[in-house]
Amino acid sequence: MIRLAVRVAREDAPSALAELLVFSPGGVEEIDADAATIEYVLYGAPGELPSVPALQASVGAALVEVSTSEIADDWSSRWRSFHHPIEIAGTLYVRPPWHEPAAGASLIDLVIEPGQAFGTGSHASTQLCLELLVGLARSGEATGPLLDLGTGSGVLAIAAAKLGFSPVSAIDHERESVTAARENALANGVAIEVTRLDLHRDVLPSAPTITANLLRPLLLELAERLSEPPVLLIASGLLTDQVDEVARAFHDRHDLHERARSRNGEWAAVLLERGRDGRILWR
Repeated sequence: MIRLAVRVAREDAPSALAELLVFSPGGVEEIDADAATIEYVLYGAPGELPSVPALQASVGAALVEVSTSEIADDWSSRWRSFHHPIEIAGTLYVRPPWHEPAAGASLIDLVIEPGQAFGTGSHASTQLCLELLVGLARSGEATGPLLDLGTGSGVLAIAAAKLGFSPVSAIDHERESVTAARENALANGVAIEVTRLDLHRDVLPSAPTITANLLRPLLLELAERLSEPPVLLIASGLLTDQVDEVARAFHDRHDLHERARSRNGEWAAVLLERGRDGRILWR
């Protein structure tokens, strides 16, 4: 097995990640290398990974360093040690299938197989979305249809279904993600309609509540492409200094106002609401 590590300048991390996900749509490992640098890691057999020149050309000015190394052949079993259960806002318990449910019955159990699809709940941007979903549940607003754009493993859609939203639908352009989201929904005993669509080109369905854990360029594009705005929109995948720009785009195009903003390190998520003055309910 080959480990391909790409270090990029922290301020350029979101755009670099977007480029790397073209090579590895199933996701990459993210590591804080130092205060100024993020390391993204891709794994694969010899011949499966992109060439170093291709990466350098794609990532461009954001690139700091590229390195490759061989790792033990038993990586396929040892990688499990990197995935641990995560508790979200005292309500959700997101775990891989080889970990036991949380002790007691107070937490909602979510079982997510960290396989070929991006998003297991471990990344800060996903956790922020989950926290905002829990906030909606606590305020009695986890009802009605919900659409998850760029669902990956399906973790947000599954959490939404378990919190009370119904019906729940999800969209992703990767076949592996569609398959993984369907399998994870089945494992969790929830009904989710998962569809393969291209967020850049296809006509997107509408829903009163939308979750979009994407990156800044795609969120800005989404603000232009949505034909019918939601009542509530959770947007994440953003660095803290990008939230205002994205919130403004949805406000100017769809009259969505900021209602809440959450932060985890350098990452942030925002809850936008249609047709009402912005008001911060929680942080």
